[in-house]
Amino acid sequence: MAAALWCLLVAVLMPPGFAAIAKAAGSGRYNNLAPREYLEQQDGLSRRADWAQRNSFEALPTFAAAVLGAMVAGVPEFWLSGLSVAFVVARILYGFCYLRDWGYARSLFWFCGFFCCLGLLIMAALAAA
Repeated sequence: MAAALWCLLVAVLMPPGFAAIAKAAGSGRYNNLAPREYLEQQDGLSRRADWAQRNSFEALPTFAAAVLGAMVAGVPEFWLSGLSVAFVVARILYGFCYLRDWGYARSLFWFCGFFCCLGLLIMAALAAA
């Protein structure tokens, strides 16, 4: 169970990590009074890092629900930890592919992460039945 919670922590830290890359790689002076406007005007690496940040925030609630649901339902530790680690690895590779502008690989890792969450939720539902 501890591994899944550590993975949840890593998933929570991913969006700010991508945001830091987006801001550091941006052109012009960063405007903390209008951060979204600043990031919307960026291109290249900065823009892709911002998109990775946004997608990481979007994926986080599903992963959190999957992990917590699996824990409450009593999904075996092997699957809980294994799928949680696989999700984090897939999301890190997803972000790397986003930064490198590798669209097909990025989509592959997105689906890997999605299926990890789906697997946890299905196992939770079966365990609770």
